[in-house]
Amino acid sequence: MKKKNILGWSTLLMLFVAAFAMGFKVATEHNLDKGYQVGDRAADFSLKNVDGTMVSLSDFDKAKGFLVIFTCNTCPYAQAYENRIIALDAKYKPQGVPVIAINPNDPSAKPGDSFTKMKERAVEKGFTFPYLFDEGQKIYPQYGATRTPHVFLLEKTASGNMVKYIGAIDDNYQDASRVDETFVENAVDAMLAGNEINPKTTKAIGCGIK
Repeated sequence: MKKKNILGWSTLLMLFVAAFAMGFKVATEHNLDKGYQVGDRAADFSLKNVDGTMVSLSDFDKAKGFLVIFTCNTCPYAQAYENRIIALDAKYKPQGVPVIAINPNDPSAKPGDSFTKMKERAVEKGFTFPYLFDEGQKIYPQYGATRTPHVFLLEKTASGNMVKYIGAIDDNYQDASRVDETFVENAVDAMLAGNEINPKTTKAIGCGIK
C-alpha cells in the first residue's frame, strides 16, 4: 500500500513539474510576443531606405543612440507628427541621436503606404532622416510597436543598443503649440545628461499597424 502511495505521489509530482514547465514556456513566449521592454537590448536590422540603400543601426558609427520611430504615410496621427519628427531629427542628430523612421504597414492592406508612396512622401515633406520599409513586417513585432507613430529611444552602449524609452512623442497630437509634456525630448535630454528618464513609458496614440 505504501509503495502504491509513493508511486502515486511521484506521478502527481511529475505532472505538476510538467505543467509548471509548460506554463512557464507559454508565459515566456507570450512575453516575447510583446516585444521589447525598457532595459532590453534591441537587435540590429537591415531595411531598405527610400533612397534605395540598405540601412542598419551599425552604419552610424558616431551615434550615441537612436530615435526609432514606427510611422507611415496614411495615418492622420502620423501625418500630424511629421513636422515634429523632422524637428526631433534636426535637434538631436547633431547631438548623436538621429531619427530612424520605419514604415511597418503592409501595402497590400494600405496601398498608400507602398514603397513608391513612401519615396514620394519623403520628398514632399523633405525628410532629413532614413525612412525605411519593414518589408514582410519582420521588425515591428520584434519591437512590439502597435501604433503609428510609436517611438523607441535606444542608447548605444558597449553592451548594444539598449531600450530607454517607449511610447508617444508628446501629449497632444492635435496641436503642437498646446503640448504640455514633450516625452521624447525629455527622455533624450535625460539620456544624454546621464540622468534617470521619467517617465520611461507612455501610451502611444495613433493608428493600429495594418
